[in-house]
Amino acid sequence: MIIHCFQAGTKEKPLAFLITSMTSIAAMRHSDHLKGILLTFIAVLILSPDALLVRLIQADVWTLLFWRCLLTGLMMSLFLALRYRHQFFNSFYAIGRTGLISALMIVIGSLLFIGSLKQTTAANTLVILAAAPIFSSLLSWLILREKIPLRTKLSIFTCFGGILLIFSGSLQNGLLLGDLMALGATAMWGSNIAIIRSGKAVNMIPANVLGNLSVVPIVYFLGAQPLLLTSTDAGFLLLLGIVVLPISFAMITLSPRYLQAPEVSLILLIETVLGPLWVWLALGEVPHPRTLVAGSLILGTLLIHTLLSLRQPNTG
Repeated sequence: MIIHCFQAGTKEKPLAFLITSMTSIAAMRHSDHLKGILLTFIAVLILSPDALLVRLIQADVWTLLFWRCLLTGLMMSLFLALRYRHQFFNSFYAIGRTGLISALMIVIGSLLFIGSLKQTTAANTLVILAAAPIFSSLLSWLILREKIPLRTKLSIFTCFGGILLIFSGSLQNGLLLGDLMALGATAMWGSNIAIIRSGKAVNMIPANVLGNLSVVPIVYFLGAQPLLLTSTDAGFLLLLGIVVLPISFAMITLSPRYLQAPEVSLILLIETVLGPLWVWLALGEVPHPRTLVAGSLILGTLLIHTLLSLRQPNTG
């Protein structure tokens, strides 16, 4: 097109074309960045009651995981069937090796996350998830060679300081095993965001479906009893598996197509504050003072980071 402008007339035309093109590209990038922020914010708001619902469900951990992952996988499959229709199975084939690695991360992360919620406080588990940007940043740099903005690096290290506060309290209260499981889940999920971004040209929701459905036979053989549910547990599981998880996970899976992986992880830290809040309001589980300090530190850091990224979305 630029050559055509030179052939068509004056020297000003290609210059004007370049300026217009650069302006359009900048506007498009800013629009994509804002789209990614909105997707992630809405997703985490929908996801925030997750820890509360897990606490309210009285079923054993394997039965909980069985229904949680089965319902989530089936609902997301329905989304894909409505979206792709006759190309439904092709959408799974398209994810390739990257999608299979993502599915494996989801399997391991799900097992560790639920185990953590049963072994330590909800506040501890969710605040430890603040480490997710560390793992996603490392993989973004190693695999994608993406330059991580300075504001994101500073935010990551500030959030990591909050995690150290949590661990210092858990050593005294016998919650270390649950906290370590939470850190393992965080490593899986933080890394998965970077993996999804590496395959951003392809819709990775099928990978999430595979990950969730793969958990089902594993927990069944580990002792899940899917038919032994109270009516109350069934209601909570339906809410979790049909509404909360499939909608939020689908939006989170799409977010790395528009945002860098560390930035997605940072926005997800809102759950660090909202999750324990719902648990406290419903069950009266008061977070440890260290957890409250860490949550305030993380939320403040996230707010400043988001405001800066909206003003300068493509700069370090």
